Amino acid sequence: MPHWLQLMLESLPTLLWAALIFTVPLTLLSFALGLIAGLVTALIRLFGPKPLVSVVRFYVWIFRGTPLLVQLFLIFYGLPSVGILLDAFPAALIGFTLNIGAYTSEIIRAVIGSVPKGQWEASYSIGMTWSQAMRRTILPQAGRVAVPPLSNTFISLVKDTSLAAAITVPEMFQAAQRIVATTYEPLILYVEAAALYLALSSVLSALQARLEVRLNRYGGFLEANA
Repeated sequence: MPHWLQLMLESLPTLLWAALIFTVPLTLLSFALGLIAGLVTALIRLFGPKPLVSVVRFYVWIFRGTPLLVQLFLIFYGLPSVGILLDAFPAALIGFTLNIGAYTSEIIRAVIGSVPKGQWEASYSIGMTWSQAMRRTILPQAGRVAVPPLSNTFISLVKDTSLAAAITVPEMFQAAQRIVATTYEPLILYVEAAALYLALSSVLSALQARLEVRLNRYGGFLEANA
């Protein structure tokens, strides 16, 4: 067996374990919490009072305008200077959540704004309150439109979790770095890590495509072009 293949096979369980224990949970938790933060931020931007609108616009401006790696460093290495100490995983979770929240808020704000005004009027005409109209009419329609961009954000997040290695989170990329430190085979190990990220992203892309086809069965682009 070639040396490179043997090394890949020996390191594969370690990389997969790091992905299962750290990469996947970090991705899922960050995206779920970021999606909630993004929804709240988008609703405030669209319907909130002006003081709150200014606050959330500043939040989005900061987190969309600065590098994610810098944000992680500020949270993990910078906050201890003001007495706030965080372990690596919670620090990464906070950083990714705030970053994802900023980006998803713009997606959600756009798709809610794309729902025709007549849908609001129709909801009010049958006696719905604002919250009922939002929950039963607006969000279901906006959700279908939001699936592709939100899915792309989720797939990007899977790859971005490798940045957590910079603040000592022992996820998959840092596991590869540790093996490199003992084997002195950076090319082989980093290619293997890249292949695992590619495989995971490919699976998610396939699931996204199937979800889009399923949603479009109920109308939309595919129906219009049938």
